[in-house]
Amino acid sequence: MSLKIRLARGGAKKRPFYSIVIADARSPRDGRFIEKIGTYNPMLEKDHPQRIQINEERAKHWLSVGAQATDRVALFFGRAGLIAKTEVSETPKKSAPKAKAQERAKQEAALAAKAAQG
Repeated sequence: MSLKIRLARGGAKKRPFYSIVIADARSPRDGRFIEKIGTYNPMLEKDHPQRIQINEERAKHWLSVGAQATDRVALFFGRAGLIAKTEVSETPKKSAPKAKAQERAKQEAALAAKAAQG
C-alpha cells in the first residue's frame, strides 16, 4: 500500500481550509484517510502561527515508514525542518504559455521597448 501525506480540502465555498492527512494513494482527495496530522489555513497571513500546524512527531513517524509527501506538503515540512527543503519551480510545464503565446509576448515586449526608447 502506497501512502501519501497530502492535503484534504474542507471549509466553505471560496473559504478553503485543509487538513494534512495520511492516506492511501488510491483514495480520493477528500475521501478516506488513515490519520490527520495537521492543518493548513490559507486564509490567514503568511506569518500567522496558526496558518500551518503540524504534529511533528507523527509526521516523522510516517516519513520513517515510507509515506511520500506531496509537493505542497513537502514545502511545509521543509520550512518546519522535517525534511530537506524543496525548490519551487517557477511555472509548471503543463500550464506554461504555448509557442504562439510566447511569440506574441516577445513581439509585445519588443514594441514596448521601441516605444520606451523613442
